[in-house]
Amino acid sequence: MQRYILNFKLKKRFKVLFTASFFILLANITATFVILQPAGPNQDELMIKHRKNKKPWPTKDAMVQVYEKNLWGGNQSEFYSGDGSHYPALVAPYLAVVSKFFTSFKASPVVCDLGCGDFNIGKELVKYTKKYSAVDIVPRLIEHHKNNFSAENLEFHCLNIATDNVPPGDCAILRQVLQHLSNAEIAKVAEKLNYYKYVILTEHVPQGDFTPNIDIISGQGIRLKKNSGVNLLAAPFNFKVKEERHLVSLVPENKKGVIVTMLYQVF
Repeated sequence: MQRYILNFKLKKRFKVLFTASFFILLANITATFVILQPAGPNQDELMIKHRKNKKPWPTKDAMVQVYEKNLWGGNQSEFYSGDGSHYPALVAPYLAVVSKFFTSFKASPVVCDLGCGDFNIGKELVKYTKKYSAVDIVPRLIEHHKNNFSAENLEFHCLNIATDNVPPGDCAILRQVLQHLSNAEIAKVAEKLNYYKYVILTEHVPQGDFTPNIDIISGQGIRLKKNSGVNLLAAPFNFKVKEERHLVSLVPENKKGVIVTMLYQVF
């Protein structure tokens, strides 16, 4: 009888201990599960929110990085504005039509090169002008040019063409410059182009029909990846010109898009 009572008590105690252990284990599992649950949005939602809140770099910083890291190609020890400024099949025809236009003046024109880059093209045009003002936003680039290029009619300026006053002249050149800028910055540049009688504008655009002026963040890239390109005469810019003339269209070596040069007479 005593043995039976003892066994009964042991079984009862074991049952109590087992029940308590079970609830402790369940509580731990529940706590762990709660801890593992996200307190807010999931990872995808956070990534989307981050992208929406991401602020673009200032244009100057973006362009400085392009040259510091040779994002457009070239050797680490040199400034390089990309194949569009060096590939002979793209450079020679451009120089031919632009120099022909400059020499058509009775008096050599005053030219402002807005976004002169590595100056591989500009250096070939200086001799056709009365004065050539080359402008770029990258300080070290302009300092390099001042130390390596010289002519009586040549000067260099480190300016942001969207926010700073630009040098006066008869003709402004923008070769594959606006394509790297946001619509807001292009609009600011376009206002200043009204002060030049002529504008020679070169843009890399898709072949065939495309939607112009899809907005981008200013920097290394262009609108081509969005099947778009800059058309200064289209919305939202609606740049007013007296006359427009197509000068040359050239297909790059990789066959992506076409590089179009237009001549606009503003007044």
